[in-house]
Formats: sequence, structure tokens, C-alpha cells
Amino acid sequence: MTRFFSLFFLVLSLSVHSQSSTKELIDSVNTINNHEKKVELCRKIALRLQKTDWDRAIKYIELAETEAKNSRVSDLTLANVYVTAGKMYSSKEVLDIALQYYLKAYAIYKNNGNLEEVSKIENNLAIIYGQGKDKDKALANFLNVYRYLQSRNDPEKLVKILNNIGTTYLTKNIDSSLYYYHKAELVNKTIKDTVLKVYISTNLARAYALKKDKKNTDLYFSKAFSLLNNNVDNLLQAFVYESFSDYKLQEKNYEAVITNAKKALELTKENQYTFSVLNLNKILYQVYVKKEDYKNAVYYFEKYNAINDSIHVEEKAVNLEKVKLEQDYKVRTQIKMLTEQKKRFKYYVVGLILVVGILILIILLIKYRNKNIKNQLEQEKLKSNMQVLNESLEAKKKVLIGKAMAEIHRTDSINEILTDLKQIKLKTVNKEMQHAIDIVLKRLEKNLNTDIWKEFEISFEQVHKSFFDKLTVDYPSLTPKDRRLCALLYLDLTTKEISQITGQSFKSIENARTRLRKKFDLTNEKVNLSTYLNTI
Repeated sequence: MTRFFSLFFLVLSLSVHSQSSTKELIDSVNTINNHEKKVELCRKIALRLQKTDWDRAIKYIELAETEAKNSRVSDLTLANVYVTAGKMYSSKEVLDIALQYYLKAYAIYKNNGNLEEVSKIENNLAIIYGQGKDKDKALANFLNVYRYLQSRNDPEKLVKILNNIGTTYLTKNIDSSLYYYHKAELVNKTIKDTVLKVYISTNLARAYALKKDKKNTDLYFSKAFSLLNNNVDNLLQAFVYESFSDYKLQEKNYEAVITNAKKALELTKENQYTFSVLNLNKILYQVYVKKEDYKNAVYYFEKYNAINDSIHVEEKAVNLEKVKLEQDYKVRTQIKMLTEQKKRFKYYVVGLILVVGILILIILLIKYRNKNIKNQLEQEKLKSNMQVLNESLEAKKKVLIGKAMAEIHRTDSINEILTDLKQIKLKTVNKEMQHAIDIVLKRLEKNLNTDIWKEFEISFEQVHKSFFDKLTVDYPSLTPKDRRLCALLYLDLTTKEISQITGQSFKSIENARTRLRKKFDLTNEKVNLSTYLNTI
């Protein structure tokens, strides 16, 4: 009694400690900033809760998955989450969901070239496919694992995978099954694992029994039985006795069947409600019917029915739980999909608004650019027109000035001739000569335009307003000829051009420019006369 209570309290204290440590892990989830550690913590919490609180366990494994997807953690961390989820659902025999998670992890490991993890996943996939009655896929994955293990120095794992391949072939192709069992037997000789040797010997015996090879069947059953006293656990011993009972039932050796079946039942008495125990009771019931021992036949039939009903009830409960878990998973998946779709829809809307905004901005920019280009072209055109107009104006102005100055020069020449003729007239005594001179004088005076310079000044003032006014105010000592030269210099005409226009010699113009510089007090200044006049 004391031992029972001490054990009870030990278990209880361990349970409380486990709950406490789990609570500490849960409390620390929200305080961790490192994404890798947070994912790993959620994964550990899910594993701890899977047996006591499945719903919370699933929430934490899904939280680990979400955290791994949304943060920049390595793909291998996400794959580890998928493997954990696969194991959790596999423990509940919800194979379809477990398969989905394992396949996700498989894809990541394969992309990363992690062959060891790929091999582990393939082994899990093979077991699931085998449980789901898909022998072909199970074999394909087992064979992949076998090829990988051949390149690694791990004979124990190699023996186990060869044994699994042989068992998968057992109902499909007996010769292939025997081939892989014998390979497992050869590899096991290098490690001398008793437990594996019992398994392999029993499986070889079962395969030879199906092949109706009595000699080899007896040989390998003898090998298996010879090892049963070497610390082999009860379940493995029960497996050997049950297999031998099946074999003896085929041979109709009923006493041997009864003896070995009862030994198997004795070894499994702690766990009555299994398919193995169900099969043993069925064998004993059938044998006692054959022997017409109906009392024992009824006894084992009742036990068979009781176990069968219990198993079916348990199966139904398991199936109901599987259906519930599958439905829960589907609901959560749909909710997750709807949430992601809603989120994506928001992103699409925001993206669409941004695209539309960018398109509008591009259109506005194109319009602005086109308008700007158009304005630039118009300005360039206007500038070009203005330049052409200015050039035309300058050309016309120069022509006008040339004509005006030529007229001025002609007028000055006529005035000089008039003066000379008047002097000649005064000195001439001959009346007829005087009369002739008068006629010439009248004709010259008739063609003389005394207002030509005034007209030039008016025209010049229209283009260059107030020039002469300012010139007169600032420099009142200037003569009309000085003013005339200033106007021509203001127009940026060269000495040669002025000489041609006025008819004066080059030297006369230079002397006139020198006099002007003195009047402007520019004698010692290095300033161009035309430039200076343009500042007035």
C-alpha cells in the first residue's frame, strides 16, 4: 500500500511539474523576440499538450507554422514544424492530414538537399501509405530509404528497413519478400542484434509457410524459438508463438496450435484488447470446434466476441475522433484560407489603388511633360521668330540708317556746294554767269532736305527711347556731329561702316571717336565706346 501511494504521489508530482513547466513555456511565448526561438517554443508546447489538451496543442503548432511563414526564419525550421504536426496527427491515426504535413516537410528538405531528413520523412510516408493500404507508394518510399541507408554506415537501420520492405512484399510477392528478408538476415549477422534476428527469422518462417516450403519454415521457426530466452520482451515472444500457431493451423496440428496460442495469450495478458489477442482467441475457437470440444470453443468464442466488440467500440470511438479531428482541421484550414483570402483581397485592393494612382500619376506626368514640351517648342518657336524678327529688324535698321546717313551725307555735300557757289557768285562780275549760278543754286536748294537729321533722330528715338535726351542732359557740350556719331556707335557700327555711311575718311572718324572719348572722360579707361554708350 505504501509503495502504491508513494508511486501515486511521484506520478502526481511529475504531472504537476510538467504542467508548471508547460505554463512557464506558454508565458514566455509573448516575451520572445527571436522568431526562430518562438517557433521552436510553440512546437515544444504543442508536443507537451498533445496528450492532455489536443485543441490547444493544435493552436500552438499552427501558431508555430504561422510564425515560421510570416517571419524570416529558415525553411528547415518550418519543415521541422511540419514534421511535428505530421507526428501529432499520425499518433491520432488521422493519416490523411499527417500525410499532408509530411509531404510539405519532404518538399522543403528535398529543395535544401538535406538527404538525411528526406530519408526520415520517406520512412514515415512509407508507414502511412502502408497503413492506408497503398502498398505501391509504401514500397517506393521504403526502397528510397533503403538506397539512402546503403550509402551510410548504419547496419541496424538497414536491417529494419529491409525487414519493412520484406513485410510490405509479404502479401504482394513472396519471392521479393524472401529476397529482402534474407538481405536483412545477412546484414544482421554483422551486428548480431537478437531482437532483430527473432523478427527476421519469424518473418522468414511466415514467408516460407505461405510458399508451402515446410523445411525452411521449420528451420526459421526453430531459429526464432532458440532465441526467445535471451531477454526478448513478451510482445515479441507472443508474435513468434502466434505466427507459429497460424502455421500449425495450416498443417492441422491442433495440439501444437493450442499450446502455442495459449503461450501467446499468456504473454499478452496485460493487454487483452488488441488484434493479436483477437486473432489468438479466434484460432483457439476454430481449433476446439474442429476437435469438437464445444465447451472450450464457446469459452474462446465468447472471449473473441467480447474483445471484438470492445475493439469495434474503440475503433468507432477512434474513427469518430478521427472524423472530428479531420473536420476540425478542415474548418481551421477553411478559416485560414478565408483569412488569407481576405488579407490578399485587401492587398489586391491596395495594390489596385496604387496601380490606378500610379497610372493617373503617369498620365498627369505625360500630360505635364507634353504640355511642357509644347510650351518649350512654342517658346523656342517664339524665340526663333523673335530672333528672325530681330535680325530682320536689325537688317532693316541698318539699311534705314545707311540710307539716312547717305542722305545726310548728300545734304552736307549739297550745302558745301551751295556755300562754294555763293562765294563764286560774289566774286563773279558777269551777270549771265551770276544768273546761271542762281539757277543752279535754286535747283540744289529745291533738292535739299534740311530736316533729314531731325527725321533720323525721330526714327532713332522711336527705337531707342530717350537716348538723345539723356545724352544732351549728361553731355551738353556735344555738337550735332558728335550726337550723330554717338547714335552710330550706339548701333554698334564699326569705324569702317561709319566711314562708308558718312562719306568721311577712316582717319576723320577715328579722330572724332578720340574727341568723344575725351568729352566722356574715357581717355585713360579701357572701355569700348559703343559699350559705354549702350549703358546710357
